Amino acid sequence: MMWKKILLFGVSGAALLTVGILVGHFGISQDSSPAWVNEVSQDVDEALIEQFIKEVDNKNIEQNLKTLASDPHMATTPGDEKLVKFMLDRWKDPNTGLDETWRQTYKVFLSFPDMNKPNCFTVVSPTDTIQYTSRLKEKAYTEDQNDPEVVQPYAAYAPAGHPKGKLVYANQGKVSDYEFLNKTIDLTGTIAIVRYGGAGRADKAINGARFGVAGVLVYTDPADINDGKMSDANETYPHSWYLPPSGAERGSFNGYFGDLLTPYYAAKEHTYRMPVSDITGIPPIATQPIGFEDAYALICKLDGDEAPAVWQGSFNCTYKLGPGFSNTSAFANSDVQVNVYNKGEMKDSANVMGVIRGSVEPDRYVIYGNHRDSWVHGAIDPSSGTAVMLEITRVLGKMVKEGKWRPRRSIIFGSWGAEEFGLIGSTEYAEEYYSKLRDRTIAYINVDISVFANATLRAQGSPAAQSVIFTAAKQVKTPGSQTTSVYDNWIRYSNRSSPSYGIIPSLGYLTGAGSDYAAFMHYLGITSMDIAYTYDRSKTKARIYPAYHTAYDTFDYTSKYIDPGFTSHQTVARTAGNVLLRLADSLVIPFNPSDYAETVEQYYSTAAESFTDKMSTMGISLEPLNTAVKRFREATSFLNQQIHNSDMAKETPLKIRRINDQLMFLDRAFLDPMAFPDKYHYRHVIWTSRSSGVATFPGLADAFAKADNSGLKSDWEQVEKHLTIVIQALEGAASTLEAVI
Repeated sequence: MMWKKILLFGVSGAALLTVGILVGHFGISQDSSPAWVNEVSQDVDEALIEQFIKEVDNKNIEQNLKTLASDPHMATTPGDEKLVKFMLDRWKDPNTGLDETWRQTYKVFLSFPDMNKPNCFTVVSPTDTIQYTSRLKEKAYTEDQNDPEVVQPYAAYAPAGHPKGKLVYANQGKVSDYEFLNKTIDLTGTIAIVRYGGAGRADKAINGARFGVAGVLVYTDPADINDGKMSDANETYPHSWYLPPSGAERGSFNGYFGDLLTPYYAAKEHTYRMPVSDITGIPPIATQPIGFEDAYALICKLDGDEAPAVWQGSFNCTYKLGPGFSNTSAFANSDVQVNVYNKGEMKDSANVMGVIRGSVEPDRYVIYGNHRDSWVHGAIDPSSGTAVMLEITRVLGKMVKEGKWRPRRSIIFGSWGAEEFGLIGSTEYAEEYYSKLRDRTIAYINVDISVFANATLRAQGSPAAQSVIFTAAKQVKTPGSQTTSVYDNWIRYSNRSSPSYGIIPSLGYLTGAGSDYAAFMHYLGITSMDIAYTYDRSKTKARIYPAYHTAYDTFDYTSKYIDPGFTSHQTVARTAGNVLLRLADSLVIPFNPSDYAETVEQYYSTAAESFTDKMSTMGISLEPLNTAVKRFREATSFLNQQIHNSDMAKETPLKIRRINDQLMFLDRAFLDPMAFPDKYHYRHVIWTSRSSGVATFPGLADAFAKADNSGLKSDWEQVEKHLTIVIQALEGAASTLEAVI
């Protein structure tokens, strides 16, 4: 009996224990579960975003900009080093700083003028009398232009030289411009004067050298930047935002990005460097930028045939082609000599890095960056963006220090060095940490020139990021309004018709290398975006804000004519910071792959309309591309359906991680390291740069343009090759979004 009782008690106890365990397991309240359970399923906090928006202060941004633009700070100069220390101090602040900040230095190849021998051009008579000498520095209207650290206008990476010859006017320096001239003029030994626009800076000289041009002068025509305004007595700065006559646009005349001596390798002390003589993509002939007052003195005295109507500018004379000056002008029979004294130097250039560590996924990064260096004071380019970044880090740093918030994912901030010389700091960083960034980075947000002007938002980026940018823009109010959102204001100025959404704001694409997003987008395949405020293009034809890269890009210019009150800066900070918080904190990364499919379908439609007939006659079919586009659309719909049909807060962390990885690697799936062997760092099949005017898959568009022009069998084979590259990229991207196996 006793054994039966013991046995019965044991069985009953076991049963009760089992019931107790089950009841205990399923009955545990959410509050008593481990802290990580709640944390891992936490989604973005909308109240925190609202608080962030409220705390962004335009007065702080104004003070930031005043400090950042107080001195010229060209890369590696004392002014740049001063700002390195300033950034480090701000990000180490005990009350508003980041978790960690540090300096990261690279040894890079830069190009500088000789401060003791200013670059210039002269008009030289047949008896070697100098009849005219160009300005050696820009005219001073404030003390800013008199600062001894203001670098003279020059074309970085243009070689030293003193070519002399007859002057010709070559419009924008495109290949087609030189081809036109070459039909009637022997360009050998001539000096070409060209205007900005139409071709890259370096290309203006590279193209000319192919036709025998010995030297190049580059200027900004008032028609392209000033809406025709020319007088500093009452029309240009200091009376308005327009460029004064002596203003000359400096710049890097370099067709690639990253350190020129160490492509694909971080420019460390020990890194192998190619010989300087092996550098390509820079001018082979002396090149110098000048102001339009000096250009006027030359162009309006030219002889020869009248330039085509589309080549005419705003000067009150008929633009002629040359060669040489009119017999009735003061410069009759004279030559133009270009005098350049540039020299290359190895310099230590610093990035300033900072991080806020993530609480749940510290190994997933959202990177936010802007370059720090400028050509002169750089109030707008780039300090407007840095002023915004510093306000964002102040607000977020304060939240972290007070224990009110920590992001789900890590946020990395980068203040890049030597961007103006060719996006060097960001590219070297991308090269050094290639594997880690490729495998762990969610997105890159670039805010360089944060405010070109104060009319509307301008955003560019991967189509995957369109939805998160739109969400942020709908939440932030436009300056001076409590009711109109940035989104609603944006759609008034720039919009397009979407098959999925109807009329929406136009999101530009990152098809070139205009700022520090280049290495992240084109080389690493990281979903990237660039955010700014800009002007009303119906009111001005300016290709960019007029003081760009001149000695007039100052705090005075910005506060008077670009953004009085700094409310547009504040709006950019609120919008970009909103995007940043959503990318860092959302449970599921807020990318919409279906938006990518819409863009790809648009690209296919353009390709089919532009190429089908000619390709068919060559026996090349676009049908396989059509099939790949349809598969990609189906794959994006499949993943979107998975996301929308799931209650993500109740899903396992591993499922969420899997979906997030599919979203994170979408842009990576379009990388092909063999697709563009002649273009350093360009590997993204959808967004690499193109020279063709057809807005479709760039490799295919450029290959088709070349084959259509030449008719060569070898060129049509390249069309087939690039068609294959696009098809394979689309199929690979589709498989990334489809079921795991």
